This record gives sequence, structure tokens and C-alpha cells, in this order.
Amino acid sequence: MAAYARRAVEDACRYFDTWLAYRRRTERVSGVQAAVTHGGEVVLSCAHGVADEATGAALTPSHRFRVASHSKMFTAVAALQLVEQGRLRLDDTAAQWVPFLRGGPLERVTVRELLSHGGGVVRDGVDHGFWQLAEPFPDEAGLERIANDAGAPVLPRNERLKYSNIGFGLAGLVIAAAGGAPFAQQVGERILTPLGLDATTVDLEPGAATDPGADHGAVATAYSALSYADRRVPIAQVGAGALAAATGFVSTAADVARFAAALLPGDERLLSDDAKRLMQRVETTGEHYDGSYGLGTMINDVNGRRVLGHGGGWPGHITRTMFDPDGGVAVTVCTNAIDGPATPYAMTLLALVELAQRGVDGGGGTVAPAGVEAASFEGRFADLWGVFDLVALGGRLHRITPGLPLSPGDNHPLEVVDDHTLRVARTSGYGAPGERLTVERDGGGRVVAVRGSGGTSYPMDAVAARLDALGAVRPGDRLGPA
Repeated sequence: MAAYARRAVEDACRYFDTWLAYRRRTERVSGVQAAVTHGGEVVLSCAHGVADEATGAALTPSHRFRVASHSKMFTAVAALQLVEQGRLRLDDTAAQWVPFLRGGPLERVTVRELLSHGGGVVRDGVDHGFWQLAEPFPDEAGLERIANDAGAPVLPRNERLKYSNIGFGLAGLVIAAAGGAPFAQQVGERILTPLGLDATTVDLEPGAATDPGADHGAVATAYSALSYADRRVPIAQVGAGALAAATGFVSTAADVARFAAALLPGDERLLSDDAKRLMQRVETTGEHYDGSYGLGTMINDVNGRRVLGHGGGWPGHITRTMFDPDGGVAVTVCTNAIDGPATPYAMTLLALVELAQRGVDGGGGTVAPAGVEAASFEGRFADLWGVFDLVALGGRLHRITPGLPLSPGDNHPLEVVDDHTLRVARTSGYGAPGERLTVERDGGGRVVAVRGSGGTSYPMDAVAARLDALGAVRPGDRLGPA
């Protein structure tokens, strides 16, 4: 598939920023940070909400997050760099490099199997209370005990995808031994410094405060879920110990998106294209799973395109990165809530880019007549029933409901008839296909009302203010400006 046009990405990012702000507020997510790259350049870096609910401190693009299992992508890159240098083989057993595995239940597991979750290794150990902060994350001695427990192999090797943080912890030890230096040092020298990822560390820095709300070196305060309580409770920050290679990394959305961009074809700062293809091909698949896994890389089909990346789940931080090697676009979303919907947010950006590209290519709606700009209709509008956005993507105007999931096939294009008239080009049969909308503008050309057979909608802020002033809706009330 062809690369996305810059205009498509920029149009999508412009709207995505406002869409994120709306969704964060309505879904009561503490904070959300996002970044998008195209062709290796950062096109969007934004943040909405708070970094700390107690103080009300605003979240910024420079706040850092525990990006958790994104660590596995970094770890796989470091391993493949050693493979390219001839210092490591993917089919080496891990026991060749980690002596405590020799003679144990995992002694035949290979480096490839660790990096692809194909070794059948236990996910976190028999009792992994560290994910609940009931105990510290395991140090190297703790990792050794888990790896040599009789329950360490759960499934036969290469049977199916069997996710394992323990396996990636062992991969970190392999890299340290094969590279002749500590894992964190190698990642810094091989990945972080060459890419200028100054906000990224392999784990929470030694000596950092661990009390909720304290200064974590600009790490956004982590919060519990709303599914089991009426309010979010802060969660302390702790180190990942010997599982740093699996889940310890700390970063920003912009840094992670730039790292993902370096894994696109043609950028050989970290790996050759040969090695990237090896990293990004399918190694394992699983039952009841909507994707496959390469080497430290999730592989999914999104909007009919092959999309790579990883997710991350840490107590109080949920994150997701998706990048399209053909389209040349990468998106990272970070949230500081344990129920933060980072994955659907990232998928929405990709859907918007695809929708905008269809407009650029001549599909996805009708072009506005000469002298009329589709973007002049843009805005967020509301009536008693809800909110909708008028959005120009790739030169075509669309009606999008920001509170609903978005896919390119579900869009509702509008035909621009003239400066004051729109026609519903395509929608559900229960909507208003073929009907016209009358647009009212103020003296500056801004849309202040959209009238159709379902009633009149006004800018959302005006409706909110009017409802607040009315206190209750009674017969004869107008929701527009008084």
C-alpha cells in the first residue's frame, strides 16, 4: 500500500487533538498524552487533562509515563543489533548466556522463543503480587527462582503465543551477557542516544520518590479505575527490578512515537531493513487473539492495513503504540489511569488518517464547490440528544459523532451545496439520507447553527451555557444563545 499523504495526516491530527480532549472529559480519564509521526517527523504532540488530580496540575507533552510492555520492542531491537553484529544468534538457547538456566526446566528455550513469546514460559510467576504492589518486582535472584520453578514451563515450546514477562526478563539478561555490559547501558548507547530520546529511561530512576503525588521526575501520577470505585485513587510508583526489559521503561508519547518511526522501512539508524523485516514478521499466534506477534512486536490488521507496535499496562498507566510501515505513520497514546482506553484512541487516529487519505485520493465524499471551503463549516455542535462534529478531512466534509467508535467505513460524508447548505450524502436509513441542512453563520463567517429535520444544533459550548442558565428544559425553550 502507498504511503499516506502529509495533508491526510495533518488533517487527521488537527481533529484528533480536539477529539481526544472530548473523549478524555466524557470518559473521565485523568490525563491523555498523544504523539503522531509521519515520515519520521513529529506531526502532533499534545496532552489533555491532569498529571495530578490532587493539585490539578495540567498534563503536558513532557510528562513521562510508565510505558510498560513497550519495553519489549526496545529489548528486541537491542537483541537484533547484537545478532547483526554476530555476537548473538536467535537460535541460541538462553541457557548458553544465563548460567542459572542450565539444567533447569527452561534450559532448551531459545532467544527467538523468548522474544516471540513462543517458549511456553509462565507469564509472571505462580504468585505475581508485584503487579498489585503487594511485593517488590523480582530482582535477579527472584527471577532465577521463578525461572527454575517446576511451574516455569506452562505450555510446550512453539505451540502458540504464550505471553511472558518472565521470558523478556531473561532476554534482558541474555543481552547483558552477549553485549558485555548492563542491559540499561546497552539500551542507552544503542537506542536512546542515537535517536535523542532524552525523556526515556529503562526504569524508574534510582532514588525517585515513590509516594503518590510526590515529584517523580515529571512522571504523571498513576490512578486506579472507576470500575470498582466512584473516584480514582493514586497508585505509588515502584521500580521493575529484573523485569525492566519486559516492562520497566519510562518515556513520553513523543519519544515512543519517534522510536517507532525509526522502525519504518528505509530508516537504518537502529536496524537494517533486513533485521526489521525479521522483527516484524509473524512468529507466533494465539487462540481467541485478534493478532499475531513477531519479535517484541504486536501485529494487527487495522482498517485492512498491517499495523505493528505494542501496548503497555502498568499499575495506573495504560499506553499503546501503532505504526503502519506502508503508510509511514506512527501514533502513541499514554493515559494515567489503569482503565485508560489507549488502544481505541490510537486506532481512532489511524481511522482518521485513512478517511482523510480517501479524500485526498478523490473518494470519501464530495468536493466543495468553487469558492467554498469545506473547513469553513467545522465545529462541535450539540442539541438535546448529543454532540456531533463537522470535520474537513482531505478536502471532504464529514459529520462525526465523537462519543462513538470510528472506522473509515462508518463515516457520514456531507455534500457542500453552497455556503449555507449541506446535504446528507450517506448515513443510516434511520438517519436522514438525502436531506438538507441549513447553516447559519455570524458576521465573521463562523457557523452558529445547523438546522435540519431533527431540529437545530448550536456550538456545544453555547448549549452547555444555555442549559446551565435554564436549569431545566421546558416547552418553548431554545438551547441556542439566549
